Amino acid sequence: MAITTLGVVGTGAMGSGIIEVAAKAGVTVIARDINAAAVEAGQGKVEGSMAKAVERGKLDEAARAAAVANVTWTTEMADLAPCDLVIEAAPENLALKKEIFTELDGILDADAIIATNTSSYPIIEVAMVTGRADKVVGMHFFNPATVMKLVEVISTQRTSDVTKAAADAFATDVLGKRVVHCKDRAGFVVNMLLVPYLCQAMRMFENGHASAPDIDEAMKLGAGHPMGPLELSDMIGLDVMLWTAESLHDEYNEAFYAPPPLLRRMVAAGQLGRKTGQGFYSY
Repeated sequence: MAITTLGVVGTGAMGSGIIEVAAKAGVTVIARDINAAAVEAGQGKVEGSMAKAVERGKLDEAARAAAVANVTWTTEMADLAPCDLVIEAAPENLALKKEIFTELDGILDADAIIATNTSSYPIIEVAMVTGRADKVVGMHFFNPATVMKLVEVISTQRTSDVTKAAADAFATDVLGKRVVHCKDRAGFVVNMLLVPYLCQAMRMFENGHASAPDIDEAMKLGAGHPMGPLELSDMIGLDVMLWTAESLHDEYNEAFYAPPPLLRRMVAAGQLGRKTGQGFYSY
């Protein structure tokens, strides 16, 4: 199945990165968000990122102009009707994702594929609110999608081989990514391993074992990690960290997946990280 028109629902950090990668690869993209302000912010992220790529000599002006022209921005879900594939990149809220999948199911052609970029929820949860569970798949990109090469492709018990092959081909042959496959369990591969590590660093900080800079410096210099665990948590967003840890804890009922109390307090206080100056370095 050839995918020539991509829809992206959600134009935040993850959605805007997916939009940019696809547009630069020559794909026609229809980008939808909930209101005009969100659309304007997403468009600003994508076009600003491409302008910076031109400044750094990583993209020429003609390629930038062509990529910008490949994207249509909208607030209307109905505008996604021509898409061969729609990737949902909305916030990690299962009820919201189910609403989006239900609406897309009624809009798209019968052969269209719907994918979710969820970082934590089992894919079957959203597949079963549609009448096309065989055409639902997980495609988990990593932030920033313009740089990170990995896409986790997750098939449910109902995902067809044709759908899985189409998702693989789009990620690898069109977008130039590398694909790994895993079972449809919360956390997939990366977050099932990564989240307990990040949460343990939060517990270490909460218990006063070491400062945030020292925890991060130790893992960068001692383990060769490009970012420390608390820096990475701040970049991901503490609300996303909380949602993901809760989802893993619900799925596996293992104590080491439980979110630390400090993480809950920081999210409740609005200290959400994401390079805003808030997070563990301002706590």
